[in-house]
Amino acid sequence: MVAGRNVSRGKGVVDEIKKQKGDAIFVRTDVSKTADVKALVEKTVSRYGRVDILFNNAALSPVGTVLTTSEKDWRAVIDTNINGTFLCTRYVLPHMLKQGGGVIINTGSINSLMAMKDEAAYDASKGGVLMLTRATALDFAKDNIRANCICPGAIETPMLRGILEHTSNPREAEADLIRKHALGRIGAPEEVAKVALFLASDDSSFVTGTALAVDGGMLGGWT
Repeated sequence: MVAGRNVSRGKGVVDEIKKQKGDAIFVRTDVSKTADVKALVEKTVSRYGRVDILFNNAALSPVGTVLTTSEKDWRAVIDTNINGTFLCTRYVLPHMLKQGGGVIINTGSINSLMAMKDEAAYDASKGGVLMLTRATALDFAKDNIRANCICPGAIETPMLRGILEHTSNPREAEADLIRKHALGRIGAPEEVAKVALFLASDDSSFVTGTALAVDGGMLGGWT
């Protein structure tokens, strides 16, 4: 099940999965809306009979401090990043409990573990995602449900490009960002996906409540 607000992008993902002989459908979903999340879960169970893995990956990241972030932008970030994770987890958990287990993977950020300038709303939301992950892991460990948080550094995504474009000199900002990664580059989406696959699999059967950094060494210390 592929869910998101961008229909063309979602259908593109489904097409790629089908090209690889996989089975997938897209459900337009705004994870900040309870009705949308309920519908997504119901359609998933109707089609597949169960929910084994939930990957919460939707996010917004406007640039701004507490003073320059509008209340509208603040609410949008919290609604998507925190409330969206909460709602999807809330409505998937009953099915995981009924079937005897499951895996929840949340996308946090290095901002879950350290703050960055001009990202007040994003910092707050991603810190919350990590704590929600740990709370879920503790509360449902006895039910064979694992919950973990992936904390990426800079990854080549439209969201990252949008952040860079809001700077006075995008090229210089990108070069500075690259310098802060010990590996000297921006990460690829596939490098995060492989970590998600590990956390979704039985290879990580003794891993829960953790923050797994996929950050090219950024948290190890800035160069």
